[in-house]
Amino acid sequence: MRDLFELRDADVAGRIAELTVPRTGLTVETPALLPVINPHIETVSPARMAELGVEIIITNAYIFHGSDDRREAVEREGLHEHLGFDGAIMTDSGSFQLAEYGEIDVTTEEIVEFQHQIGSDIATPVDIPTPPDVDRERAERELHTTQDRIERAATLDVGDMLLTAPIQGSTYPDLREASAAHAYATGLEVFPIGAMVPLLNDYRFADIADLVVAAKRGLGADAPVHLFGAGHPMMFALAVAMGCDLFDSAAYALYARDGRYLTVRGTRHLDDLDYFPCECPVCTARTPEDLRAGDESERERMLAEHNLNVSLAEIRRIKQAIRRGDLLELVEARARAHPTMLDGYRALLDHADWLEQQDPVGDGPFFSLSAESARRPEVHRHHARLDRLAVPDRVLLATDLNDLPRGINDDYDGVWPLTPPFGPYPPALTQTTPLTAEVPSTPDRQSIDEAIAGIRRLAEANPESAFGVYAPDWPFPELDLPENLSIRSTESTDSSPSRSDDGR
Repeated sequence: MRDLFELRDADVAGRIAELTVPRTGLTVETPALLPVINPHIETVSPARMAELGVEIIITNAYIFHGSDDRREAVEREGLHEHLGFDGAIMTDSGSFQLAEYGEIDVTTEEIVEFQHQIGSDIATPVDIPTPPDVDRERAERELHTTQDRIERAATLDVGDMLLTAPIQGSTYPDLREASAAHAYATGLEVFPIGAMVPLLNDYRFADIADLVVAAKRGLGADAPVHLFGAGHPMMFALAVAMGCDLFDSAAYALYARDGRYLTVRGTRHLDDLDYFPCECPVCTARTPEDLRAGDESERERMLAEHNLNVSLAEIRRIKQAIRRGDLLELVEARARAHPTMLDGYRALLDHADWLEQQDPVGDGPFFSLSAESARRPEVHRHHARLDRLAVPDRVLLATDLNDLPRGINDDYDGVWPLTPPFGPYPPALTQTTPLTAEVPSTPDRQSIDEAIAGIRRLAEANPESAFGVYAPDWPFPELDLPENLSIRSTESTDSSPSRSDDGR
């Protein structure tokens, strides 16, 4: 049923898509947040979540299965009626409890059949959530068990219910990629990346980026990816840029229980707030003092509603960024919220070759906001295409075409702009994306280095042409410049485009 996930828009590896849920005939627009519903603790009712715009929720089938009174009621009423939610419902299998307590008393076949019986739309087999940093032998052994259980689940008759194929492999990228390829080959429909909660709790966003990209390399483009346990809005944009489509977490409720207030830049305790920095209905109708002075259960509920509102607003903001083609600008802004978020963004850019393959060629804006901007896939793509350009015999590359020293360009066939971080390009491309980029008037060293790499690539690809470079404020290396490239200083206005004696 791979045709159930239909892509609508894309930017970087992020996408807007529609996931069809056949059992209820619903479609869920992704990226989507699945708030966790605890069968025993209700902070915000599922019906209220629907009013806030939630299209899909997740609850734990294992808890229902192990609770005699709740099990009887949900079997009799069905999951949707029991929870009072008309949208799509995904269920977990008990793997979280397995990770927390070491064992559970249910098999994959039993829990999948139970999920089908109670009316789940998307069910999960019992995978083994291998923790980070275990030895490779354990990671391989537990991955093999997970794969065996997925294969057994795929043989069950579950009608129109969708089944997930969890991706494991601890902190070994090659195991994650192999796990994803195996999961995709089963023909199942949704692909959760598991055992991420310990990494998320420790703010190991660089490791998360490497592991998610590894998993994405093993999956097809039509595979909806669920990042298990990711519920803080601070990291949604980064995760979507990696290619994640679905997120679930109980953070909205757990943080509220502890008096914590979510923002896209981090978490604040209610006791530390004098003003609410938010425009949601909870925050515009009350002050922090109002909540502190009120009933404890009402305070928890209001904080949970705010936490949901800010999380859902960030999902909408991400969708608009994808539609506009500036998702990475949002990622860069969010990366400044926490040093480890910046680590995650930098780790994602280490996969620029893969990102460039995912990133559609579009007309979205390019704002150079930091040194990291120089490593974006648009720059990688421009450099890769320098080999295709038709180059005159003698070309001057200059940072400012309107302020050239007199006579410096007399002996050239043309003058090409030179803009960091992209480097050189023909004047005819000046008004094409991404060369319409907004860049600082004083470029950072990373952007200059990337532009110099573009110059070198163009010169090496055209050994029969002679290139002069006029970039008086740039630091150029003294060695390893191609022989057909000369660096022109203000004083160096002689007519021969050859390297100057001092290498500059």
